[in-house]
Amino acid sequence: MHIGSWSFANPVFVAPMAGVTDRPYRRLCKALGAGHAVSEMAASNPKLWNSVKTSRRIDHQGETAPIAVQIAGSDPEMMAEAARFNVEKGARIIDINMGCPVKKVCNVASGSALLRDEPRIAAILESVVQACTPLDVPVTLKTRTGWDRESKNAIRIAHLARESGIAALTLHGRTRCDLYQGEAEYDTIRQVKQEVDIPLIANGDIDSPEKAKYVLQYTEADAIMVGRAAQGRPWIFREINHYLQHGEHLAPPTFGELRNVLLEHLEDHYAFYGEFTGVRTARKHIGWYFAHLPDIRTWLDQINKIETTHEQFHAISQWFDQHDPSAPFVNEPAVA
Repeated sequence: MHIGSWSFANPVFVAPMAGVTDRPYRRLCKALGAGHAVSEMAASNPKLWNSVKTSRRIDHQGETAPIAVQIAGSDPEMMAEAARFNVEKGARIIDINMGCPVKKVCNVASGSALLRDEPRIAAILESVVQACTPLDVPVTLKTRTGWDRESKNAIRIAHLARESGIAALTLHGRTRCDLYQGEAEYDTIRQVKQEVDIPLIANGDIDSPEKAKYVLQYTEADAIMVGRAAQGRPWIFREINHYLQHGEHLAPPTFGELRNVLLEHLEDHYAFYGEFTGVRTARKHIGWYFAHLPDIRTWLDQINKIETTHEQFHAISQWFDQHDPSAPFVNEPAVA
């Protein structure tokens, strides 16, 4: 799998997720087998570049190359300027967001709202590629199958992407109106792969090694991208890679390994966000790690009331002290 001059160790990538794929999480996923990680969406509006949120989103200190930054917006020139700005800050791949379905993004004609305006899509792609080409920085595009099921235009957009010089395309198997409901479909991804010859990354509902293998084989995509299934389960990347290579399941992590993974994640998270924000933003990650364990709700409610990073860290350490470090840890929903 190649994007421009960059090659990747494996075809299992972590999806950019707003409020999730921050620097600590990207570093963790890469350490646990993700072949590539794209930053959470950064605004193209220059007025926001100095905000605390944007500053964190473009902080790549200590992250392994290549640094990939996702930008979002609706103005071609502003998007080009945002690309140049992020390259100056260390980005070596620029990813364009045309897939985010949330209202606050679509209401300003960004994200998947652009799927209703193909001329603007073409203008944005050409503008960003022209800005990045002299800098030897490839540009990728992440999008959906269309605005709704009656107006799927992923194939036309794929052709626009290829014509404008996009180096790789990530396609989520849902329309904007689907949001994250229902099941992702892969027929459109398969059709796009048959139509264009740029690298294609399949995205949507890839939540197990078996599903990953199926999607790769069915769509003939060059890589897959895992999103929500990696929340609280970052080792899914090595599990998928092992299954793709050997056709067998990797043993789940033990409680002892999870302890090390989670506590190291928290330390990195606290250092990145600071005391006040760190203890609060860590709660969602902690909840995901333990989501499917039986009788865990009361304990998580207590964790969510803790106001300091030291107490939060200590409470989790104590929880692990009560469990056999050699026992397998399985954080998956029970099968009915």
